[in-house]
Amino acid sequence: MQPKDIAKDTAKVVQNYLTYKAVMLVIEQLAETNPGEAIWLRQYSSGGKLRDAEAYIEEIMSEPRGKELALRIMTVRDNIAEQTLEFIPEMVTSTVKQDNLIHRRHLLERLTRSPNETSESDASEATSETEESSE
Repeated sequence: MQPKDIAKDTAKVVQNYLTYKAVMLVIEQLAETNPGEAIWLRQYSSGGKLRDAEAYIEEIMSEPRGKELALRIMTVRDNIAEQTLEFIPEMVTSTVKQDNLIHRRHLLERLTRSPNETSESDASEATSETEESSE
């Protein structure tokens, strides 16, 4: 896969997520000003409709009460994009580097343990994971 294809796919995922966040924000706003409309939008938006943002926008615009909501969602989505997207490249790059470093450190620790240490630590990790999941 070429970097341009990866960037295109990533942009689509980000656009879908921004639409999701815009819908949630509009629902939150409507809950304070027009609870009935908030309930309708929440129900309308459920069931995975927001996985494809552009199809969702097209679909909601075909609803009698959806035209105004679609315009509001698009406005909020645009506003969120303007406020956040400039930070994403640096945040993603630094987070990936930091997380990769942590994972590499854990891998190195596992690779440098003696066989006795590995079985003992695996047993203690399994015990702590079991305790955490039962809480």
